[in-house]
Amino acid sequence: MPVPVFLHGPGVRLEPLGERHVEALAAAAAEDRGSYAFTPVPHGVEATKRYVAEAVAARIAGRALPFAVVRAADGLVVGSTRFCELDYWQGPVPWPPGPREPLGDPLTAIPDATEIGGTWLSPRAQGTGINAEAKLLLLRHAFETWGVRRVSLRADARNLRSRAAIERLGAALEGVRRAHTRGLDGMVRGTAFYSILDEEWPHVRQRLEQRVAAGPRPERSRPLMSA
Repeated sequence: MPVPVFLHGPGVRLEPLGERHVEALAAAAAEDRGSYAFTPVPHGVEATKRYVAEAVAARIAGRALPFAVVRAADGLVVGSTRFCELDYWQGPVPWPPGPREPLGDPLTAIPDATEIGGTWLSPRAQGTGINAEAKLLLLRHAFETWGVRRVSLRADARNLRSRAAIERLGAALEGVRRAHTRGLDGMVRGTAFYSILDEEWPHVRQRLEQRVAAGPRPERSRPLMSA
């Protein structure tokens, strides 16, 4: 499984999510919960403890690589994101198809494909460019350090603002899986699936680097994070 890493940018630092982030993460989630209609975000210190413990357990099991999103200017924890759906393509073709575990030593394995998800930011961090820079750090690590062939992203199909934010990254819409699962509100939801391929990464990186360098643009409304 990929080992935890620190990813650094001018305005954002991604740290391996751990118990030390609980109180700051709970404070970030408590600022204003009006933008979390489609994304599971812990509410309160006890819920955040469980959230972090489950994320760490997923990392230990090799299912995810979760991060705390930290604002570089003052060290404030402003949210969380993660790599998930780590997929390894070595060995015989499995049936039925689906994400598979690595062959050989899991401590030295790197995935062939992954997903970026579980992203949420505090209201004060939304619309500030932190999300774009965090995605740049994650995508750069996936494509240039791991050498993955595909990075996937997804969102509740009703979450138009989150979908627009994913599309601004340069991700291609693969389609909407209708009546895919239950949403956070209990309603049956469709899920919009997006991806970026390795051959698309140089163009996506150029656009995203230019966007991060230019700084945030004023927006009429803050984007809801991806589910």
